Amino acid sequence: MKLASRLDHIEPFYVMEFAKAAVELARSPACDARPGGEPMIFLNIGEPDFTAPPLVRDASDRAVAAGRTQYTDATGLPALRKALSGWYASHFGLSIDPRRIVVTAGASAALQLACLALVDRDDEVLLPDPSYPCNRHFVAAAEGKAMLVPASPEERFQLSAAKVQAAWGPRTRGVLLASPSNPTGTSIDPDEMGRIVEVVRAHEGYTLVDEIYLGLSFDDRYGHSALAHDKSGAGDDVISINSFSKYFSMTGWRLGWLVVPEALVAPIEKLAQNLYICPSAPAQHAALACFEPESIAEYERRRAEFHARRDFLVPALNAMGLTVPVMPDGAFYAWADCSQHNASSWDFCHEVMQRAHVAITPGRDFGHHGTERYVRLSYASSMAHLHEAVERLRRMLA
Repeated sequence: MKLASRLDHIEPFYVMEFAKAAVELARSPACDARPGGEPMIFLNIGEPDFTAPPLVRDASDRAVAAGRTQYTDATGLPALRKALSGWYASHFGLSIDPRRIVVTAGASAALQLACLALVDRDDEVLLPDPSYPCNRHFVAAAEGKAMLVPASPEERFQLSAAKVQAAWGPRTRGVLLASPSNPTGTSIDPDEMGRIVEVVRAHEGYTLVDEIYLGLSFDDRYGHSALAHDKSGAGDDVISINSFSKYFSMTGWRLGWLVVPEALVAPIEKLAQNLYICPSAPAQHAALACFEPESIAEYERRRAEFHARRDFLVPALNAMGLTVPVMPDGAFYAWADCSQHNASSWDFCHEVMQRAHVAITPGRDFGHHGTERYVRLSYASSMAHLHEAVERLRRMLA
């Protein structure tokens, strides 16, 4: 069977291949969970160990029991779009017209819709290196070209306005950023974000910003949406992608959203209608309960727990020579340099998995600029697991 040539531009997702190897080892006698054994500790997957809180689960049960499981509008439930608008107002001081919010089947669908609507064949889109691999693959799937621009620790592993200006070419259409970022957990300084938007605007391009970890910011300096730089109030060229997966702890519910210019709503709706009809109806009805005061209080408690985990893990890694050059200000990742122990992060992760029974992620997926010496550790796991993982790593590295 002849496969489509676009697959040639989609690299394997090595993070998931590595995860499968860790799961296979975890099932072996070497990782026996019985007394005296040493079960695998998974610090490799970016999924909160918290699940949807009680009000959300109850709302889902009620929706299913009442039969509210049929198709919704392709753009999502009007009540949910209104609730999201209220969340932007209360958390970020932003006035976002609910008509500009499009609910999607996860942030992945949001990124796919945005790229299909904006990227033409051979268009170039600038991304930082390192960055989340699927983001560049969404560009490739739309037959565009993801152009990775090296980003240093001094730049918080993020693009700067100067680098965007220098990298902009005749085929460049826009930028695709992430703030906070996977894999580094670092955000773009709000002033720098404003300068990037101005550079892109001067080139009549678009600024796409993956903000799925925005709710999990630990530093007031960085916890701001790029939509704050939409001076027109209509979102003419700044598009935000977000999700219910991370801050709202609804990973498997597959629910996300876009904030787009009003003129882009109809084209996005047309694509959504054809690609997947609508987001999950039960998930949307459940998500309405995310914005209840009781749920928000629980989410803020969880954010504080992630903050505490970061404050334990990063100093512990630094003390072992797994240097984290930039303190993550959001999300739940530490981007650590392992070159003091092994020049290849791929080999280092295999060694850690086999000897310490701790699964972490090599930098291979996330770009080409020095990523071979970095590993990503997720602290979306319990504090008890983090303490145990650190102790095992200390023993191994000693």
